[in-house]
Amino acid sequence: MKKLFTSLLLLPFIVMSFSLQTFAEETDKTAQNIETKSLILDKKKKEMERFPEEKNKEAKAVSASKEVVTRTVAVEATAYTAFCEGCSGKTYTGIDLRANPDQKVIAVDPNVIPLGSKVRVPGYGVAVAGDVGGDIEGNRIDIFMAKQTDALDYGRQQIKVEILN
Repeated sequence: MKKLFTSLLLLPFIVMSFSLQTFAEETDKTAQNIETKSLILDKKKKEMERFPEEKNKEAKAVSASKEVVTRTVAVEATAYTAFCEGCSGKTYTGIDLRANPDQKVIAVDPNVIPLGSKVRVPGYGVAVAGDVGGDIEGNRIDIFMAKQTDALDYGRQQIKVEILN
């Protein structure tokens, strides 16, 4: 009887010891997870420091999205290039597209979209209304593309452009 009584007294201590060991193992796993997540965050921070231009692109995208849309216009859009036979490469407002092939420029009818306006063109980005075209009248725009093949592939599309502040 004494043995039974002694073993019953010791049983809670044995169970408690086992529970503490399990708790300690779970705590270690949690600490490992936190440490792993911390290492992942540190790695991402280092990548951002290594590639500051990516950070700048994101900042520019955010600032571009803050521009106020003053008006939306439905237009027929075509594309042109400055690198074709007979093309001067200079826009009506004086932008040299051959010297600046990455410039985003559209030709517009100034009676519809004022020259110098910033215009968001779907699939192209924010462009400046910096040119007029001989065949650009009313709700038509001509989108500058550096490669003639890209301009030809663009074809003729009905789109809605946003005139920004």
